[in-house]
Amino acid sequence: MTTAATAAETKGSASELALPLAIVGIVMMLVVPVPPVVVDLLLALSLAISIGVFLIGLFMEHPLQFSSFPAVVLVATLLRLSLNVATTRLILLHGKDGHSAAGRVVEAFGRVVVGGNVVVGLIVFVILVIINFIVITKGAGRVAEVAARFALDGMPGKQMAIDADMNAGVISPEIARARRRDIEREADFFGAMDGASKFVKGDAIAAILITAVNLIGGLMLGVAGGMSLGDAAETFSILSVGDALVSQVPALLISTAAGVVVTRSPTGDQLGRIVQSQLLGSRRAVGATAGILALFALLPGMPALPFLALAGGLYWVMKRQDKAKAAARPEPGQTPEGAAGAPKPSPGEDIDAALPVDVLALEVGYELVPVVDPKMGGTLVERISALRKQLALDLGIVIPPVHIRDNLELLPGGYRILLLGTAVATGTCRAGKLLAMDPSGSAADVDGEATTDPAFGTPARWIAARDRELAEALGWTVVDHTTVIATHFAETARRHAQEILGRAELAHLFEVFSKTTPKLVEDLVPNLLTFGEVQKVLRNLLKESVSIRDLRSVLEALHDLAPGTRDTEQLTELTRQRLSRQITAAFTGPDRTLHTLVLDSKVEDVFRRSLREIAAGTGGALDPEQARQLGLALEAATQRMLAAGKPACVVTSPDVRRYLRAFAERRCPSLAVLSFREIEADATLKPFEIVNLSTAA
Repeated sequence: MTTAATAAETKGSASELALPLAIVGIVMMLVVPVPPVVVDLLLALSLAISIGVFLIGLFMEHPLQFSSFPAVVLVATLLRLSLNVATTRLILLHGKDGHSAAGRVVEAFGRVVVGGNVVVGLIVFVILVIINFIVITKGAGRVAEVAARFALDGMPGKQMAIDADMNAGVISPEIARARRRDIEREADFFGAMDGASKFVKGDAIAAILITAVNLIGGLMLGVAGGMSLGDAAETFSILSVGDALVSQVPALLISTAAGVVVTRSPTGDQLGRIVQSQLLGSRRAVGATAGILALFALLPGMPALPFLALAGGLYWVMKRQDKAKAAARPEPGQTPEGAAGAPKPSPGEDIDAALPVDVLALEVGYELVPVVDPKMGGTLVERISALRKQLALDLGIVIPPVHIRDNLELLPGGYRILLLGTAVATGTCRAGKLLAMDPSGSAADVDGEATTDPAFGTPARWIAARDRELAEALGWTVVDHTTVIATHFAETARRHAQEILGRAELAHLFEVFSKTTPKLVEDLVPNLLTFGEVQKVLRNLLKESVSIRDLRSVLEALHDLAPGTRDTEQLTELTRQRLSRQITAAFTGPDRTLHTLVLDSKVEDVFRRSLREIAAGTGGALDPEQARQLGLALEAATQRMLAAGKPACVVTSPDVRRYLRAFAERRCPSLAVLSFREIEADATLKPFEIVNLSTAA
């Protein structure tokens, strides 16, 4: 095995050295004389390379299949120029010896290809140069330039789509990295093709100059060597034209291959099959062309044979296509595969994959693509990944991967957050601006566009980036677009955490929890509570921003309480009391002081009376005017508490807590409603304000 490995390594090293040594040899030909026999071999090699490159360009199905094309063009151009120098040296040194002075290949092109007529050869050479330089090379260079520009412009959107698919779990990180590399290689390829066209253009110019040097220098050396002017003109003209044609034909093939590569069909198929299916695929177009050619054959003075032959050929193609379609057409009641039933959808109709909706998705306008694309310095994908981890620590649920994509229907700087396919939050970022917020409410005024913070709804301003230091010095908090979107996304996920926790997410939590405490889950579900009942309790907790990360305490509480009741609302209230330490810690500081709103006893009596009437079936609705006044009082007290920098909460009796929460949920959703049983004994209650019906006035 050691011998085999050594042999393979030696073979690999030899193959790696072959190309560098070949390029060194090509460069050496510029200064070292080369015999005519070797020149013939190298000219044949140049023709073979150009033909092979041309055919590869026709048969390839994707540009990256021939990603080395620009380098091949450079090497082939260098080879042709070196051969031009070698043949020029032979022509000028030995041209007086005869037409074979520069080798048999040059002589064949000079005598056989153009029939020995120097004028015809020069005209053909000039025409080839014009075709190559003005038509093919110029057009291919322009297409390559546009393709490179489009490839670079499309990179952010493509890479963002790849990142979104990876975040959504559609593809693995390895596949995502491979696709990113392909996108980068494609952009680099078209950029290199733009430069490769300059090689061919320079080669055409060099061919004209070399031909002129051969003609003029050969005449001067021939006459100086004793040849007559006529003999020198005849000999050196044939040699110069032959040398020009033998180098221009490979150049024309290479430039044509470059044009084919950059203008090839984007359908992922070979050019020959695409041209055949699209050019001859329309029965009407083929039939009409055949009829028009037949009419040309009937015109007086027109040769009928070529037009009728072409018309007949097109008619034969049309009939052949009709037979192929008839053979491929399925029998009545049969699918194309011959089985009974409805036809199956084509592989492109991936309808099933389009049906599922993402739990969470983020759509951005095109101006926000740099915020998302890592290649353009965007960090939003990383921020959202970090937010998913932070939300898991704060709320105890694992948010599914977020699908991020661009949406041209949005405003250029707009974005929206979707939950199960429906937009639940929207926002707009101003291009070139930063968001300045006044957390204290007392900062000095700063120039900018008045707006509101999309995450919390507080007053803010869009300021110019150059004013950032000034705004921060005046007491404003300044954030960029990434922070605006990430914060808005985090708050939206928190508000809708109960909707994010589906059966699949809860099953995943149980799977993780069962690795350490499997018996608790087995005893609870489904022996005492169903899976759906446990999910309902957990959703109720998340709805009021109570973390379920301590799943052990939650499940143990349900295990103890379930024999007494299966009412999920009652179970939620009792479970909250078991989580009193966690709930208290969320609203107290290091000094264990809980600043809270307190309901007036008359307000609590109003709720108790309403609850008794509901239980007795005699009504229970609050008086509309009392409800309006109480709602205004709670809203005003909540705003004052938030303005004072304290978390908004109200503490009430356990029997009315749930009803008060339902009442305050729509009016002031940021207000947390706690019961006295959810407060730890070592916490100190400090009333911030007493809420009564007269507070609204």
